[in-house]
Amino acid sequence: MRDNNKVFHLAIPCKELDETVDFYEKMGCKLARRYDDRVTFDFFGDQLVCHLSPENIDAEPSMYPRHFGITFLDKEEYEKTLAFAIKKDLPFFNKPMVRFEGKREEHLTFFLIDPANNLLEFKYYHDAEMAY
Repeated sequence: MRDNNKVFHLAIPCKELDETVDFYEKMGCKLARRYDDRVTFDFFGDQLVCHLSPENIDAEPSMYPRHFGITFLDKEEYEKTLAFAIKKDLPFFNKPMVRFEGKREEHLTFFLIDPANNLLEFKYYHDAEMAY
């Protein structure tokens, strides 16, 4: 079980540290640490570490199977995040859409792409039980 004293950690590749910092700070993430080979962010309450690794960048990223992001339990938070991404002119990989329309697992989603072609999904399920 995850309690409030636990933080999820994810490490991903980046091709250049400055552009990575610019992107994630523009998204509203707080830079926690910076070293010569990586940067660490507070990514919506979890820890995201971007390791300088230009040789490991996906040249042609696809949504599946590799992406990460946030599942909102509050529709208003999802909508605010979408409006923020549009206002900040963040790069969309996929525009907002409805997945599994008409099914119990129906959800709203959009994908952003960071400078190293990592894909970030933001989604909201109409049925909160489908978030897991």
